[in-house]
Amino acid sequence: MDKQLTQTEIEKQNAAREAVKFIKDNDIVGLGTGSTAYFAIHEVALLVKKGLNIKGVPTSEHTASLAKSLGIEMLDINQVQSIDLTIDGADEFDAHLNLIKGGGGALFREKIVASMTKKEIIIADSGKLVDKLGAFRVPLEVLPLALNYVQGQLPKYQGKGYLRMKDGAPYITDNHNYIVDADFGPIEDAASLSEQLNRVEGIVAHGLFVNLAAMVIQGKGSETIVYTK
Repeated sequence: MDKQLTQTEIEKQNAAREAVKFIKDNDIVGLGTGSTAYFAIHEVALLVKKGLNIKGVPTSEHTASLAKSLGIEMLDINQVQSIDLTIDGADEFDAHLNLIKGGGGALFREKIVASMTKKEIIIADSGKLVDKLGAFRVPLEVLPLALNYVQGQLPKYQGKGYLRMKDGAPYITDNHNYIVDADFGPIEDAASLSEQLNRVEGIVAHGLFVNLAAMVIQGKGSETIVYTK
């Protein structure tokens, strides 16, 4: 991280530095995925170098590889009963701490880790706070055999799905599934839509995170703003 940082990256780094202050010695820490979580992983690695006994639970193969390279001991999620604290990013958040996540393609593992976590801290730059979720499409991790079915169900919820592509082929998650990015327009009731999507067969996980975040730390300029419920 020697390169010159953009203003957005500085905001992400500042938020990450505030978030790791909540980590205590001997904590099991969930490590998020994406451009914002990248800064948190580096900050956690600095704590390990200072002598703190921290073990990490990764939300993606990429995160596991990065964390290991920085000297953070990794645990498989099935080795732990609970996670003390998780630091992750978000694509959007609102004043109620509802989130859209999954731009980095790791939403399924991120949601499992969040669900096992005692304190989920989201870090974000100044552009992530919205009045209503939905400008960012809601990622859906979908079983490949259910792709057409899931896309056919979305109009029932005023949504339209777009298969995520990479290098001319469907994007494949760490779990060997597809991602459908669903446009629902401005989301009036995130909790209700979340429940509706939970009932669609073939959706392994969706990117609406409701009642999972305990805190959002937002970098804004050279400062940080903390949002709690």
